[in-house]
Amino acid sequence: MSSHHIVREKQEPALLITSLDGFDREHLGQLLEWSPTVIADGPLYETLDSMGIKIDAVITSGDTPDFQPSTRRIHTTASPLEDGLKYLVGEQYPTVNVVTDTFSLKDFALFADLIGLVIFTPDKKIFPVRSGFSKWKQAGEQVYLMHDVRNLQASGLRFTTGQVMETGKDGFYMLVFDQPFIFVGEDL
Repeated sequence: MSSHHIVREKQEPALLITSLDGFDREHLGQLLEWSPTVIADGPLYETLDSMGIKIDAVITSGDTPDFQPSTRRIHTTASPLEDGLKYLVGEQYPTVNVVTDTFSLKDFALFADLIGLVIFTPDKKIFPVRSGFSKWKQAGEQVYLMHDVRNLQASGLRFTTGQVMETGKDGFYMLVFDQPFIFVGEDL
């Protein structure tokens, strides 16, 4: 009897790429490992195509060059990021990995209840969590609050500077707060 891993459509997170500035190609390779649906901002098309990446959709605002066969065009009306996320929500993707150069709460807050988000910047992995979130980490690892958080209670963490916390020892940390969700970050 042989075992084969069958990847069903939308089983793996989609990959939305809006910037590759400063992003490690090894991390990109890891995100592409299970052949996700890849959606890219138009200006990145040629770069990704030259890397041999199959691009399923391109977010574009006008006349575009010839794309790979079966590459879909998504016309941009707001921003490539917002239009890409709207497309994925509309197509009922459960989760998406977003590769971008910066994180802004306003870009992702409206989507946190609609699709599972993991945002990758050149140096951080950022994701929304609900109150009561806990995760195991090694001692000395940092956890970043990506915006202001009201009434935060953190166990297993201590504040170091500003919105940066650090684990005191190996084990679980927990975050409790009175907002629907918050975004936290970890070092890549």
